[in-house]
Amino acid sequence: MQRVQQGDTVEVIAGRDKGLRGEVVRVLVKQDRVIVNGVNILKRHRKARPGPGGQQIPAQIMEFEAPLHLSNVMLVCPHTDERTRVGFRMTEDGKKTRYSKKSGRNIE
Repeated sequence: MQRVQQGDTVEVIAGRDKGLRGEVVRVLVKQDRVIVNGVNILKRHRKARPGPGGQQIPAQIMEFEAPLHLSNVMLVCPHTDERTRVGFRMTEDGKKTRYSKKSGRNIE
């Protein structure tokens, strides 16, 4: 189980986008990175290129969200709306759940 999961709200705690909040779109587990909606926007210039049916696709500037390292984001507690550390505990039926260390309440 990951500390940050898809659909969580996180706050950026380091880098040029420090202080911004957004929803996690995707978690890249093997690279320890997350993609956050509306945060860490980069631009890429693409050349004009041939498209399907012999048509020409014009040159364009693409904007996209680049991945952030997990150490640069912190989960926002859904109960208190403050950023918090995440802990794990076992429930009575033996399932592992995440909880907010600041409020002590379960997440999800």
